[in-house]
Formats: sequence, C-alpha cells, structure tokens
Amino acid sequence: MRRLAIGIAVFASVSAVTITARAAPVVFAQQQQQAQEKPDEEESPEAKMAKRFPQKVRVGHLIGLPLLDENDVTLGHIQKVVRSPEGKIKLIVSYSKWFGWFGHPVAVPIEVVAILALQVDAVDMPREDFAAEPTWTPGKDTVIGDDETIRIALARR
Repeated sequence: MRRLAIGIAVFASVSAVTITARAAPVVFAQQQQQAQEKPDEEESPEAKMAKRFPQKVRVGHLIGLPLLDENDVTLGHIQKVVRSPEGKIKLIVSYSKWFGWFGHPVAVPIEVVAILALQVDAVDMPREDFAAEPTWTPGKDTVIGDDETIRIALARR
C-alpha cells in the first residue's frame, strides 16, 4: 500500500512538471505578443542613461580610454571632455575607421556611452553614426578640467 502511495505521488509530480513544461512556451508566446502590442515609446538618451546607474568619475580618468562599439572594436580614444553652452557634456573622441588610428575629433554625447572597467562602450550610438558625425572644432564648448567630476553610465556584460 505504501509503494502505491509513493508511486502515485511521483506520477502526479512528473505529470505536473510535464504540463508546466508544455504550458511554458504558450505563456512565453503570449508575453511576447503583449509586448509587441504596446506602442514603442522612444526614450530620451537622458532617460536611458538614468537607467544605467550613472556614477561619478574624474574627467582625468576618462582621458585616453578607448571607445568601443558593440563588437568591441576600437572606434577611437577619448581626447578631452567638454561642456556645450546648453550644459550638455560631450566626449571628444579621435574617431577613425582603422581602430582609432589617424582619426579626426568627433563629439560624442555622454548619454550614449557607458563605462566598463578601463574602456567606454558606445551603447546607443552605432558605428555608422560616428562616420556621419562632423569633425569637432573648438569654439563655444568649454573644456572640463581633469579634476572635475562628472557622471557616466555603467555598462555590464
């Protein structure tokens, strides 16, 4: 009698696992469909940056770091950090198609990058956008000193 009770309990638990495993793809498909039905609201770069837990960093620590694309290919190196008259912070990167060598300076908004150890990743700016950016020239932007502190988003793998 005891064997029969254990056998029924095992059969019931195996059946429940089988039913759950078969129902999981259906639930997942329903969740995907609901996500697709919601209208895509484009978030501002500032809102995306806020979700990446921006942390304080000394500007001097950013100078010289490589800027990488989504495939971990070097786009250039950070030359300086500037603030526009509107108060927006930009990284001046020596962009080049050839791994950052022989590049021209390009202004990259701080909102589209994230720091990951000793490199900076372009998370919201594809490689094609770098090629389309005009060459940065000093003018109205003011250079931020090496001892000043700014906030930059965190990246993770």
